[in-house]
Amino acid sequence: MARTGRPREFDREQTLERALTLFWSRGYGATSIQDLVDALAVERGSLYGTFGDKRRFYLEAVRLYWEVYERHLTATLDTSPLLPALREILTHPARLDELISDMGVPQGCLVGNTTAELVPQDGEATEVVTRSYHRFTDIVTDALRRAQAAGEVTDEARPEAQAHMLLYLVQGLSLVSRAGLDRAAALAAIDTAVDGLRARPKPSGATRGGPVHEPAG
Repeated sequence: MARTGRPREFDREQTLERALTLFWSRGYGATSIQDLVDALAVERGSLYGTFGDKRRFYLEAVRLYWEVYERHLTATLDTSPLLPALREILTHPARLDELISDMGVPQGCLVGNTTAELVPQDGEATEVVTRSYHRFTDIVTDALRRAQAAGEVTDEARPEAQAHMLLYLVQGLSLVSRAGLDRAAALAAIDTAVDGLRARPKPSGATRGGPVHEPAG
């Protein structure tokens, strides 16, 4: 019996994953449709028909990137003790040997790169990265709240504020890494931040909210 209908020309998910790698290594502006056609070995018309224009293709790749990263973030932070897991998350931008692209420069974070390249001019890109940052702080806040309750992380700051501090740190490291990074200095900064989250023994009789006053007399 003869087949009917148009045969599937390529695997959509595999093509998106390969496009993600290309966009991540080169950036949105420096990656042309022809670059994608050549790298993915897919006809231009098929790419347009499946993913739309380059911008929509790129944003779909960014969403995929974040989905993968969020799963890794959640799994990594769902461990005890928390501080070593946080250090693993934070050191990722500093591990340059794992983040070198085919152009010989660190890739950084694709969400952060999108922020630098497309935000705020592109409303949809802004929505994608804003949601990603909110998800990061929500996941990290939950983990820090659990670690505060367990006595591992200091409760002298709200977990939401601690999570935002870590977001700014990891995105700053990612951005700086693209211009060249002193790895030893970056790791020292990360260790300082992690150590600052560590709970300290409180003086005997001390309570949260103020110093202990000796009775008069």
